Amino acid sequence: MEKVGLIIFDGVRAFDYAVVDEVWGPHRGLPVPTPLSELRICAPGRRPVRLTGGLRRTPQFGLDALVGCDLVIVPGMEDPGTVTPPAVLNAVRTAYRGGTPVASLCAGAFVLAEAGLLDGRTATTHWAFADQLAQRYPAVMVNPQVLFAGDGQVWTSAGVAAGIDMCLHLIRQAHGQKTASALARAMVTAPHRTGGQAQFITTPVPPRLPSDDPIARVCRTIIAQPAEPWTVADMARTALMAERTFARRFTQATGTTPLRWLLVQRLLFAQELLEDSDESIENVAARCGFGSAVSLRQHFQRHLHTSPSDYRRTFRRQVS
Repeated sequence: MEKVGLIIFDGVRAFDYAVVDEVWGPHRGLPVPTPLSELRICAPGRRPVRLTGGLRRTPQFGLDALVGCDLVIVPGMEDPGTVTPPAVLNAVRTAYRGGTPVASLCAGAFVLAEAGLLDGRTATTHWAFADQLAQRYPAVMVNPQVLFAGDGQVWTSAGVAAGIDMCLHLIRQAHGQKTASALARAMVTAPHRTGGQAQFITTPVPPRLPSDDPIARVCRTIIAQPAEPWTVADMARTALMAERTFARRFTQATGTTPLRWLLVQRLLFAQELLEDSDESIENVAARCGFGSAVSLRQHFQRHLHTSPSDYRRTFRRQVS
């Protein structure tokens, strides 16, 4: 992903604009080179744009600069009823017809729907706007329960922080788990967020917990020993808690169940080993606690929609 185009026009949310700039812009102190892509800020006629909050942004490019981009992003608007400039709709359609993936943040889904890109597709937006999107565009299958939705060609995200989740997911697809995790740490993102999507940009130990908290202690122990045959009972014993109490406390602290969290950590570790080592798939499976290569392949296919071998071929080439 060498070039990313961000379309802005009057009424675009400053937060959504900032999310894209933060994800694809330059960062200091990361173990990976940034920016990861050239970010092109594009607007109709290359005219100054009024963002929400009284901010103004003078774009670097007109909409013609979207040609040649590997991804085109439409940020959300403060008011989903904002009339989208016809030039923007035409640019989005042109990018899509040319095979370029198109993504929207929050109410930006209304732009993609108006352009006809969401017809027959599952899409999401901020929960407060979901009914409005479904009523205005009945051909769109609106799912307000997920953080983001996409099929590889068109992506939509829910409100506010969900746009970060989607952007990091796209980074992981393009650059690998190691790069996405480094970027997530730089942005100080929240831990694993449930939402029905294959999102594995996580912080291993839940934040806001003292280092001696039993939940944090269990997380550190599991991360250091992922190959162990962990059960909820084992975790509870490590935390010196009753099993039901531990399960309840863990879910409150992390937003997910102990076994779901364990699976995510094992998949994260497997992705890193596939990116950074030449170990066999069987060894990777054993080190991560999956027991066999067959089990690892099944989990990769179910949650990441690829195989360990294909994942390695895609991202191993980027390891220096």
